[in-house]
Amino acid sequence: MSQSPLHPEELTVPVPGGDLAVLRWPATDPGAPTIVAVHGITANGLAWFEVARRLAGRATLLAPDLRGRGASHTVSGPYGLARHADDVAALITALDLGPTVVVGHSMGAWVTALTAVRHPDLVSRVVLVDGAVTFPLPEGVREEDVLAAVLGPALARLSMTFPDRQAYRAFWQQHPAFGADWSDEIDAYTQRDLIGTAPELRSSCVLEAVQVDGAQVLLDQEAAAAVHRLPCTGELLWAERGLLDESQALYDGKRIAMAGLDPARVVAAELVPDTNHYSILWGRAGAEAVVQRLLGPGPAGPSIG
Repeated sequence: MSQSPLHPEELTVPVPGGDLAVLRWPATDPGAPTIVAVHGITANGLAWFEVARRLAGRATLLAPDLRGRGASHTVSGPYGLARHADDVAALITALDLGPTVVVGHSMGAWVTALTAVRHPDLVSRVVLVDGAVTFPLPEGVREEDVLAAVLGPALARLSMTFPDRQAYRAFWQQHPAFGADWSDEIDAYTQRDLIGTAPELRSSCVLEAVQVDGAQVLLDQEAAAAVHRLPCTGELLWAERGLLDESQALYDGKRIAMAGLDPARVVAAELVPDTNHYSILWGRAGAEAVVQRLLGPGPAGPSIG
């Protein structure tokens, strides 16, 4: 069966400060497992469209728009990775899901690991996609400079306005990690981010949320420690290329080895070839690798590629 990635159900879950918007792609079998998927720092729940398609009804996929983004942009602060983790826990609790597999991409991987650490009774297993492993900043390097360099256009757009939806589409089509793979699904994902009225349309992402969350990705000790304190098994996938499709990726085998991950916790760590930071979610190779990890536990020992 082919799951429609562009037409998920939409629901809301109450959290402190408002109602969290959640996208739901239902399973075809009522007894199938449920997976909660956590997006990146300036993304929204529709980023999981290709994973939903490839799950093909074998599991229910729930993807919230994190507070300060997408249809949850009106959910007030405070922000921060622990706050997002508690929101994910609130989602699992509100829907009475029991111990649940949680997957996170980019910043969402830190949130996923923190959810498991802060709420161990609610998370059965985690899959971490191009995130969750923290390395210290070089001496003298400022966090805001790193955020600007790493996020690039994704961060720059937060201070921009757009006269119409086509202008926003053209902005994303010029992104080196987006344009070559452009599709109706990527278009829908980026358009979900747009709010306001013409000629002053803008990103739904709240700048304060991105700044607070980004600083914690780089510097927060609780977030950095989470992957080393997982109370359940975790699996790590990382992309071959970076956020701008450049050869310098966030991770490589040497850096992952240096991170000292506990093989009893992170039971598999694997490079996904021919992917960048974004296509690891929506490219064929990346989404299939994610789905395979989601549908079954990984190998019994580490596999650092």
